[in-house]
Amino acid sequence: MKIKPLGNRILVRRSKVKASKGGILLPDTAQEKPKEGEVMAVGPGKTNDKGQIEALSIKVGDKVLFSSYAGTEVKGGSEDEEMLILSEDEVFGVFV
Repeated sequence: MKIKPLGNRILVRRSKVKASKGGILLPDTAQEKPKEGEVMAVGPGKTNDKGQIEALSIKVGDKVLFSSYAGTEVKGGSEDEEMLILSEDEVFGVFV
């Protein structure tokens, strides 16, 4: 399934959960979901008051940081792949 975000939205693949520092394995329900991911697709941008499209500052391939509860979860190509559709405003920053 392919998803093309609309407007100022982006499609992000959430990073995989990393093992704890102490090596303790926690069940999936007890683990906190990662708050970072890789941008897989971007929408065309937001339409301003004059009807012009303002391009997004985020591009495909960027690694981004977002809130735990941001966006809408969608399933990716495989069962274990978590994808999110986020607004550009929900992204806190881009890793450089």
